[in-house]
Amino acid sequence: MLHTMRNIGIMAHIDAGKTTTTERILFYTGKIHRIGEIDEGAATMDWMAQEQERGITIQSAATTTYWKDHQINIIDTPGHVDFTAEVERSLRVLDGAVAVICAVGGVQPQTETVWRQADEYKVPRICFVNKMDRIGADFYGAMKDVSDKFGTRAAALQIPIGKESNFEGIIDLIEMKEYRFDPETEGETIIKTDIDPSRLDEALAWREKLIDETASYNDEIAELYLAGEEISAELLKKEIRKCTINRTFVPFLCGSARKNIAIQPLIDAVVYYLPAPDEVPPASGFHIKKEETVPVPCDAAGIPLGLIFKIQYDREAGSLCYVRMYSGKIKNGDQIFNVGKKKRERVNRILRMHSNKSEPMDAVSAGDIAVIIGLKNAQTGDTVGTEGMPILLEKMHFPEPVISVSIEPSTLSDRDKLKDTLEILSKEDPTFTSRDDSETGQLIISGMGELHLDVLVTRMLDDFKVAAKVGKPQVTYRESITAQTDHTEIFSKVLGGKETTAGISIHVEPNPNAGNTYTCNVKKGNIPGEIFDAIENGIQNSLTSGIKYGYPCTDIAVTITEIQYSDLTSTTFAFEACTASAFDAACTKANAELLEPVMNVDILSPKEFVGEAMSQVTQRGGIIQSLESKPAIEVVHAQAPMEKMFGFSTNLRSVTQGRASFSMEFSHFQVKPGGLNNY
Repeated sequence: MLHTMRNIGIMAHIDAGKTTTTERILFYTGKIHRIGEIDEGAATMDWMAQEQERGITIQSAATTTYWKDHQINIIDTPGHVDFTAEVERSLRVLDGAVAVICAVGGVQPQTETVWRQADEYKVPRICFVNKMDRIGADFYGAMKDVSDKFGTRAAALQIPIGKESNFEGIIDLIEMKEYRFDPETEGETIIKTDIDPSRLDEALAWREKLIDETASYNDEIAELYLAGEEISAELLKKEIRKCTINRTFVPFLCGSARKNIAIQPLIDAVVYYLPAPDEVPPASGFHIKKEETVPVPCDAAGIPLGLIFKIQYDREAGSLCYVRMYSGKIKNGDQIFNVGKKKRERVNRILRMHSNKSEPMDAVSAGDIAVIIGLKNAQTGDTVGTEGMPILLEKMHFPEPVISVSIEPSTLSDRDKLKDTLEILSKEDPTFTSRDDSETGQLIISGMGELHLDVLVTRMLDDFKVAAKVGKPQVTYRESITAQTDHTEIFSKVLGGKETTAGISIHVEPNPNAGNTYTCNVKKGNIPGEIFDAIENGIQNSLTSGIKYGYPCTDIAVTITEIQYSDLTSTTFAFEACTASAFDAACTKANAELLEPVMNVDILSPKEFVGEAMSQVTQRGGIIQSLESKPAIEVVHAQAPMEKMFGFSTNLRSVTQGRASFSMEFSHFQVKPGGLNNY
């Protein structure tokens, strides 16, 4: 069963046509009977009301479909950088991916981000060059763009017949046939013909390149090629599959999802060339008891082990936990163990999802993806399995939120409802956090960008019906230090008629771009373990509550060099308070600085407006890094402080007659000149 299963994701830049492509795949595999258009707000996979209104994918929807006796689990991921967590968690559980590249734009900024993430998780992929019917479409240019930018080898399995408005179909270089797709039947009827003599030379030249590429890795093909003998389609497909799974090269296909051209060959390619769950290296997990990394082979008869890669709240069913099983089997009614949280939970129901519809299942086995209902404590990234095999599947890493807004319930009775809603949303989305501001008493929510927070706030107000007022977006700053220093703090107070004491020596120093670290150089000796815990707690709390301004700290290395402990008078409370004072005093001496987030800004502008677009960035304190020319557009790569970028899209649209677009993602933190008084 495993070898006929495929877990794939569709990944790309925003607007490259991921969701349209997925819609067509579902239509041709018989899952939907009418094609829903994104532009009309009727796409099956974009089922959230906001996705339909905005015409973008926000949550990665999961669906299962069948093609040529193969089960294909598809995850449609968002392309917008604000929803990076959705892409990250989807790639973690995929075995293969289809990268949709726009034939006009080529490799766009967001394509680079998802490609890098796919490289990190070693996901084999095939490329589908979409929008071949658009003005400026260039299949060969898109292939070259991918090769140049990512240093990958590209192998064309098809070439287009015509382009732009003359795009008619494709030439299959393996079968050496022309394929056209009948518009009368919405592309369902495929008309196969011999290659037209006027196109034969070009087709033969590209087939030779494909054979040349595969012959480097397969002696049998090389021998047949040198002897001038015919190479069978089966032999070629087998070698292309091997090279795709080993990520030796990336196969390229082309078509137009919107015009229903060449989607069926793409589904064939998913089945032919992308790996089954047991053909990728086994997942690795951390065995808690043995304290070592162990492989987790994909075996349905093994010990149950799965990863919760997404949580979606449903008003009637509660939390829908999307689980990718790596080993064993989980059945309805089973008791499973949440390894990280050390809690047992019962599986009420297991569902096979089709976008936002579902069908019940008796069990989910290794290699498959399903939804489990009934897990109350589960969070994104949790591992579920058994107590006998406490293995943690590798944790997912999510970026830090960079933008915040204050939110206030309209009435006191709404406060609890708001808190519950925030808890549900942060379980669903690890890049969304909320905290109470100790100075103003306000509730502050933080996320990855204006659009991210806008979507979440709209969900709170519309879906969860929370009555709340929302403030203006604010930048989430960080605090750090620029020097190193030592400090000794002595704590002595009479509390309840009893003297309590603690003494601590601390060393702090900058830890550039490496986050916060904590070490304790004091041997345990006669000091109880809870004192060490109290000191560590004091440090962690201080790092989150800041130095001067109350923003979280980053890039600080803290070392405890000495502890003054007395059996008679020392308490955990005294040590926690002493640690907090020591940390504040040491960091203040070490030149505490306020850091602001700097964003990578990529602007896509028509040539005639590129000057205006660049001046919009430089006016906001941005620095132009480079300018890249493409056939129809110019791409400006710049960096700018997040704080100056609010409202940028409106200004950019007005100076470019609405024809330029931009994307922004977090780059790094830098010292904010003049602290909070500046700007």
